Amino acid sequence: MRTAWLSLRDRMDRVGITLSGLCLLHCVAGLLLVTVLGIGGQWLLAPMIHRIGLALAIAVGLLTIGVGVLRHGQLPPLIVGTIGLLLMGGGLFVEHGMEEAVLTISGVVLLAVAHILNLRHAH
Repeated sequence: MRTAWLSLRDRMDRVGITLSGLCLLHCVAGLLLVTVLGIGGQWLLAPMIHRIGLALAIAVGLLTIGVGVLRHGQLPPLIVGTIGLLLMGGGLFVEHGMEEAVLTISGVVLLAVAHILNLRHAH
């Protein structure tokens, strides 16, 4: 049972890293498509996409990083992940554009780093 749980947590950390990568791709593609080509703004910049992404990031982060910290006792993944989530959340409160992109991309990168740290501490 314990091995199955650890395997699930490891997979969820990998899901977190993948979701972070997809969010990063969404941010960069959104900036390019909307700014350079002027297309896709109505759905690429939709606030609901960002809210759902943040909710998923929080859920996966709590499940994996929170449980990981309880198991291995190392706080850096939790600290880095929390800062990442706060930056991502901050992106919801600014206008679309460069400021939002910088906050969101920085947060996503930090959250991915937190998942990587969590995986390393678990093994």
